[in-house]
Amino acid sequence: MNIKQHIQNLRNVLREHNYNYYVLDNPTISDYDFDIKLKELQELEAKHPEFFDANSPSQRVGGEVTKNFETIAHEHRMYSLDNSYSKQDLQDWETRIKKLVDGAIQYTCELKYDGASISLTYENGLLTKAVTRGDGFQGDNVTANVKTIKSVPLQLKGDYPPKFDIRGEIVLPFDGFHKMNEERIALGEEPYRNPRNTASGSLKLQDSAEVAKRPLECLLYNITGANLGITTQFESLEKARQWGFKVPDAAKLANSIDDVLEFINYWNVHRHDLPYETDGVVVKVNSLQQQEELGYTAKAPRWAMAYKFKAEQVSTRLNEITYQVGRTGAITPVANLEPVELAGTTVKRASLHNADQIEKLDIRVGDTVFVEKGGEIIPKIIAVDLTKRNPDSVPTQYITHCPECQTELVRQEGEAQHYCPNYNGCKPQIIGRIQHFISRKAMDIEGLGGETVALLVNEGLIDNYSDLYELTKEQVLPLERMAEKSAENLVAGIEVSKQIPFERVLFALGIRFVGETVAKKLAKHYKSIDAIAQASEEDLVNVDEIGVKIAQSVTAFFQDEKNVSIVNRLKQFGVQLEISADQLKGQTNILQGQSIVVTGVFESISRNDLKKLIEDNGGKVSNSISSKTSYIVAGANMGPSKKLKAEQLNIDIISEYEFLQKVDRN
Repeated sequence: MNIKQHIQNLRNVLREHNYNYYVLDNPTISDYDFDIKLKELQELEAKHPEFFDANSPSQRVGGEVTKNFETIAHEHRMYSLDNSYSKQDLQDWETRIKKLVDGAIQYTCELKYDGASISLTYENGLLTKAVTRGDGFQGDNVTANVKTIKSVPLQLKGDYPPKFDIRGEIVLPFDGFHKMNEERIALGEEPYRNPRNTASGSLKLQDSAEVAKRPLECLLYNITGANLGITTQFESLEKARQWGFKVPDAAKLANSIDDVLEFINYWNVHRHDLPYETDGVVVKVNSLQQQEELGYTAKAPRWAMAYKFKAEQVSTRLNEITYQVGRTGAITPVANLEPVELAGTTVKRASLHNADQIEKLDIRVGDTVFVEKGGEIIPKIIAVDLTKRNPDSVPTQYITHCPECQTELVRQEGEAQHYCPNYNGCKPQIIGRIQHFISRKAMDIEGLGGETVALLVNEGLIDNYSDLYELTKEQVLPLERMAEKSAENLVAGIEVSKQIPFERVLFALGIRFVGETVAKKLAKHYKSIDAIAQASEEDLVNVDEIGVKIAQSVTAFFQDEKNVSIVNRLKQFGVQLEISADQLKGQTNILQGQSIVVTGVFESISRNDLKKLIEDNGGKVSNSISSKTSYIVAGANMGPSKKLKAEQLNIDIISEYEFLQKVDRN
């Protein structure tokens, strides 16, 4: 046998033993024998570097140092999940989805592990990259660190697709967490707070050899890609196991919400026996075709719901109520608490939301309050322990003036929040607007963070976001913690942001109620900032999904002379304030005013591409059939109830090929 073949055989044997030990929890070789074989492989690879393989079992020991983690865009967005807390929430969800899909609905129930979300990409069976969730659109490249996790296969086995992403959680089992803390305490160091944060922090360690020392595991649960040859979520879990992934075996098929609740009730008790942190159950529509039919909202898939287990509660003292000013001028009251341990973290502050919430709870300084983590993430006060109230306490009087600029607050009819109307003179609003402008989903200015924005404003270097484009390296160098290289990166990042497309610039402007989705709709409809600025409230309301509140906010923004001046300056600096010629290519208005339902399975085009074609040609994609539906584009397996409803309403049903002819794509 030649050296190359011997090396390959050793790799195959070690991969199999690694899989048996870390994925199946069923070792078939002693640790000593495994180490002897690994050492032999390492020695052979050192002598024969021409046979190097980045996915060799020898590479799991780490050693690569990453100082700056590269930001990578997800090919398929990583969405958040909508949360539910009761049987009624789940039943309401089922009612909604049954209106949108035909036939019986089966569910896959899976435990929701509390770790750091990760997306792994495999090409031809090899791990090519591992990216953190980030903001769902892009995350950090942590491939070198993830390769050290033994339950992550570097090379797959079986009939895997040529390319796909698989999503899951990087977790730290309780045993490993406690062992790490015992070692830290023995060394006189502070113990880690909780397994989740420790797992997340591990992924960003600069030295992958340090990551390799941590007993991290990777639990996978969702396969994403094209032409995967899989028809259900439950099948995808089984396939992933066959390919070599560690997939929890607690998943169960359910035929009704009652079956789902049975699963939830069982694990609400037995989750405490698990080796990992869990905070709920994820319920998914099992059929991938039905998932496609249901699609996504702006933030979450319609076909999945996270049921959260009841949050942990503690009591503590409310020491003080302070007030924060947001970028829109909204005032948020904050409870400053006697520090208390809750779900593995120390809680010192909790939002009180608004004046109505304070009045409803009758919450007062000095009260003993009950605190829980909403969804086990954000602390909130749920009640006051009236038995411990000081008889001399007085009701809380909500502030009447801005805590920052002393302007009298206003509260518009029908709104929960009080607002500071000093839009151009209240410093937290100015800083907040610029911080929003530079954020990742907006202008994504590399080298410029929120703290630096505050410094720039406080030093008088900028007063609004258009001032950023006049900053020089010499101006920012004297700032605290600003070195020459970071000053150069900041100025360069601002210059690069001039290429950000119009829809994101529109979102970045921070117009009240204009989020990402609304910005896309306005940019698509009006094509330029000038057209939006000239639109009347009535014109805006006629745009699909733009309501009166949004229309009033947009017109008010452009009635402010300072805003118009800032926008004009952005234009002069070369910021993209209209849709580019490249973006306009292939876009028409031939489907203007048409509401089109897409259903079934398509042969020549993906559902997402078909929906994009509808929108690119001025049409609106609708999820449900109504009298307003113009026609239905139907592929194979169109549900009988949809067909019946279309016939009852006399709505045309056309094939994908007929639709493609309409938009001249055949």
